[in-house]
Amino acid sequence: MKKHYKGKMMENKVKICALTTISQTMELFVVDSMRNLSENGYEITLVCDMDKEFVCKNSDYAKCIPLQMNRGASIGDLIKIPFKLVKIFREGNYDVVYYMSPNASFYASVAAKFVGIKHRIYSQTGLRYVSLTGIKRNIFKIIEKVTCRLSTTIRAVSPKNREYAISEGLCEENKISVVGIGGTIGVDLSLCDSFNIQEIRAELKNKYNIPKDAFVFGYVGRINADKGINELIKAFSEIEKKYNHTYLVLIGMMDRLNPISRENMDIANKNPHIVLTGDISVEMVYKHMSMFDILVHPTYREGFGKVLQEAMGMRLPIITTDIPGPSEVIEDKISGILVKPKDAEGLVEKMEELYLDGDLRNSLAQNGRERAEKYFDRPIMLNNILEDMNKLLGI
Repeated sequence: MKKHYKGKMMENKVKICALTTISQTMELFVVDSMRNLSENGYEITLVCDMDKEFVCKNSDYAKCIPLQMNRGASIGDLIKIPFKLVKIFREGNYDVVYYMSPNASFYASVAAKFVGIKHRIYSQTGLRYVSLTGIKRNIFKIIEKVTCRLSTTIRAVSPKNREYAISEGLCEENKISVVGIGGTIGVDLSLCDSFNIQEIRAELKNKYNIPKDAFVFGYVGRINADKGINELIKAFSEIEKKYNHTYLVLIGMMDRLNPISRENMDIANKNPHIVLTGDISVEMVYKHMSMFDILVHPTYREGFGKVLQEAMGMRLPIITTDIPGPSEVIEDKISGILVKPKDAEGLVEKMEELYLDGDLRNSLAQNGRERAEKYFDRPIMLNNILEDMNKLLGI
């Protein structure tokens, strides 16, 4: 990445501590921007629940501090993690604490405020409470409000998510903004074009016992209820009854915190036309997408939908939900198709429409790739983050 500076070269390096709950989030959404900031004069520390492999991959540009944290609600973490972070922040003497993911953001905002860190930046990539009901929704909304209140700067993942946060009373309008048109680190489009798609497609279809000429609907992400997997399995079951050479490939880990229904899990396990690959490495995501004819992402809530940007890079037609985030990544009927969340019947209708209309698939795919090249290519996104950080710090 070419180095850019908004002002004079830094005489003293600005020290940034970036935090997420787990290393997968850090790898997917943070490390590339932190590496770029390091190359442009910033001193970086990374804190998350990390293993030796993560440290090895990132220690060339950042100090890596392992801190075990749980993704779900944990009274133990609530008590001990802020105290551990206070110690880390005091020892590091950071100018900026930057945090993402609900748990780490709450703990970091509390600790950074207590220590008196001048710049406390919350990367608000989604709101966990919006899909909850009852007392759980109230509790998690309070936690979100506290995180926002204790942060000096909030970067919403998209304009609609920003508007929603303001309308919900989570923060003042002047505290929250969006970098670029939204998103986090974008996608590396060069990787989409770095392999023989037809060759890898045939190889992976053979691996998963999918016929060469099968039509594949695909999904990438956590296998959980909030991602709309219950509706997707129901919808595909209807599609397969009419078109028996169709397949559904679900790529990602089973989420035990928010599982899909037992009934749909049984259907997925018993139906040979539904393939559960389990979790795969980041390096294999694009290659697995080469099996897809359509990406279906019927999520209930989302940040900005990085997987949608990846699918656009791979020239895939997309069906996703009309909610903040996804509805901003794609343009309805131009670079993708939007459906209502939690609407299995609507999903069936759009899956069948795209299955039958090859011209529409090709048009959506081409328009999606062009949109990704214009807005979401990684160098563009990383430079947006760098310029935003420089401006915030007056560099």
